[in-house]
Amino acid sequence: MKISEDIRPVTYLKSRAAALLSQINETHRPVIITQNGEARAVLQDPETYESMRSAIGLMKLIAQGEEDIRRQRTTAQDELFERLEKKLKSGGK
Repeated sequence: MKISEDIRPVTYLKSRAAALLSQINETHRPVIITQNGEARAVLQDPETYESMRSAIGLMKLIAQGEEDIRRQRTTAQDELFERLEKKLKSGGK
C-alpha cells in the first residue's frame, strides 16, 4: 500500500465525491485531502473510524492502569472481591 495513492486534492473531492467514498468504503484505507499542497483532512470509512476510536479508548485505559501501578494505587484482588461482595449483599450501599 502506497500512501501516495491515497492523497487527493480538494478539487478531486469536489468533483468525484461519490467515487472517493466508494473507494474508501471498499478499501478501508483513509484518503488524505490536500489544499494548496498541504494535508488538510483525512477521510475514512465509519467502520475503521469506530475501530480506531475503540482501540484508542482501550489504550487510554491501559495507560491509566499503568499510571495507577506506578503510583501504587492498587488493591489486592481478594480485598477487592470482598469489598464488592459486601457491597452487593448490603444492596449497594
